[in-house]
Amino acid sequence: MKTGVLGGTFNPPHLGHLTAARNAKNALALDKVLFIPTNIPPHKELPEDTATAADRCEMVRLLTKDEPWAVLSTIEVDRGGASYTVDTLRALQNAGETDLTLIVGTDMLLSFDRVWRAPDEIARLASLAVCAREQDDWDALRRKADALRRTLHAKIELVRGGVFPVSSTELRQGGELRRLTAPAVADYIEQKHLYGF
Repeated sequence: MKTGVLGGTFNPPHLGHLTAARNAKNALALDKVLFIPTNIPPHKELPEDTATAADRCEMVRLLTKDEPWAVLSTIEVDRGGASYTVDTLRALQNAGETDLTLIVGTDMLLSFDRVWRAPDEIARLASLAVCAREQDDWDALRRKADALRRTLHAKIELVRGGVFPVSSTELRQGGELRRLTAPAVADYIEQKHLYGF
């Protein structure tokens, strides 16, 4: 079974996440995509007005509930502590997930060999599917992918498809909830008064 892995804080999850996962699924014939909320992101501080891990997991469940191929995984939240992708990929492989594709965006690929823990092992454990946030990211992504193929022997696919340029930061700062995320997620945010809504 070909399994996609999309990790992130999902604070909150939005239609850009769903678009990237769908593009990777369709381009690479993935059987499913695991949406994996981080417990504690190792490379950035969670903002003060952040949602709890339980809230972030529930919002991911709501975002993906109408997509049978999209599956919430709480593996990082359940493990506790800082969430490192390499640990998650090891755990997924140990659980029998052998054909893994890690779905990453522009920023993540560009910082992959500088910021991530054990990028060489990640490249052995999973292929990378790269989805651009903006159309003009492709030249930089192509150059970086070529470099990582040479230095880490990484298997990298640049996934074309419609982009949905939105960030969780934009949503937290008062972005248009009902345009940028699923109605069920928007309802949840408003009912729980998350992010000042």
